[in-house]
Amino acid sequence: MPKPQFESEGDVLTEVERKVEKPPLYRVLLHNDDYTTMDFVVFILRTVFRRTEEEAVRVMLHVHQRGVGVAGVYTREIAETKASKTIRLARDHDFPLLCTIEEE
Repeated sequence: MPKPQFESEGDVLTEVERKVEKPPLYRVLLHNDDYTTMDFVVFILRTVFRRTEEEAVRVMLHVHQRGVGVAGVYTREIAETKASKTIRLARDHDFPLLCTIEEE
């Protein structure tokens, strides 16, 4: 629970209620291509996005069938980091896997 905030009004302290806004969330999207293997997409979903085997297979099939799928939803900094890591791993394994982010 957050500590109460106080402001001074002369000799009197009054408690001030402050609203803390949640940061905007971003979807990390995987895009289908003709070269990246299904096994590698599952590997990415398991290692980078911490999905279970079942979840990873389900998301991979969605990407394969629909052309794009959501790997996860995070704050901007985390989404950018996961997208960058995904692209770096894909390039290290000679795959052209595209990973983008978009605001929810």
